[in-house]
Amino acid sequence: QVRLVESGGGSVRPGGSLRLSCAASGFTDSSYCLGWFRQAPGKKREGVATLFTEEGSTFYADSVKGRFTISQDNTKKMFYLQMNRVEPEDSAMYYCAAEGTRSDGFCYRLAHHPEFETNGQGTQVTVSS
Repeated sequence: QVRLVESGGGSVRPGGSLRLSCAASGFTDSSYCLGWFRQAPGKKREGVATLFTEEGSTFYADSVKGRFTISQDNTKKMFYLQMNRVEPEDSAMYYCAAEGTRSDGFCYRLAHHPEFETNGQGTQVTVSS
């Protein structure tokens, strides 16, 4: 059973940086789509970024492209979301997520329609001056 635990959320000023971490366990498939999505109060769930482990390819929502970076460290069974030049609109609960797949096209879709099988409990990010 896949288990995901986020950490690293907090408060940050506009223009600042924050790194979210996700500790993963229970993976049994050979390939996964790892991802991050967010949800602000009263708003729909929004995809942020995904990483297709079989090829290392990454996909981003337009709203974060060029500012956020998703990465993984297989040796530590961790993956990350580096958030740079954050904006107040980035404030939300952030969730890490994963789903077994052999399709990079499916992983691209999850970056924009984050309907993952498994996600963590979330970590809050607040961007405010």
